Amino acid sequence: MNKERFIFAPATKQYTKYSLSRSSLQPNPLSQFNTWYGQALESGEPLAESCTLSTASLPSGRVSGRIVLFKELDTRGFIVYSNWQTSKKSFDVKSNPRAAITFFWKVLERQVRVEGRTEFVTPEESLAYFRTRPRESQIGAHASPQSQIVSSREELDQYVQGAREKFKDIDDIPLPEGWGGMRIVPDEIEFWQGRDNRVHDRFSYTRENEEGQWKIERLAP
Repeated sequence: MNKERFIFAPATKQYTKYSLSRSSLQPNPLSQFNTWYGQALESGEPLAESCTLSTASLPSGRVSGRIVLFKELDTRGFIVYSNWQTSKKSFDVKSNPRAAITFFWKVLERQVRVEGRTEFVTPEESLAYFRTRPRESQIGAHASPQSQIVSSREELDQYVQGAREKFKDIDDIPLPEGWGGMRIVPDEIEFWQGRDNRVHDRFSYTRENEEGQWKIERLAP
């Protein structure tokens, strides 16, 4: 059967800015990520905190991904905030409590892959972050039944207006039910540095135990 091609993207890009060696890596991948993230910010990378969060539903195995904004890194892992009551990813995580996130920093020609198990942060931690959001964003979190079908933009705007009315006399808007932070506790973190002719530098950290020991291995591109 003949197939019409809509897009064809020949390989023309060369990655020539930096290299990555085993000797330059820190023993702990969270420390290494913190260094790279700081360099991404300094490079002027637009939205350096943006990443692809991937989840999978069981038993179907169907995978879904979406761009989210990474918000916190602590000694346990990577934290993102969202609706965990009605969203597609919430149902995925309930059936399969594992996830992956991928960062791509075009300016530095780098990417980082994170795979691990998921856990939710405490309501107190979620509220502390929620308080930093603009008031209208807090209202939006209350108003939107994330990922559920709505008939029109007008219906969605009505939800938002209803939330505005509900909280118009309340200075500190409460944390929405089912909304908060999810932490990806990594089992593996890969650091990828683009190199010329597609012979990239790749290093994988694999967790060996809960005491913070990691195995570092070079991967073929």
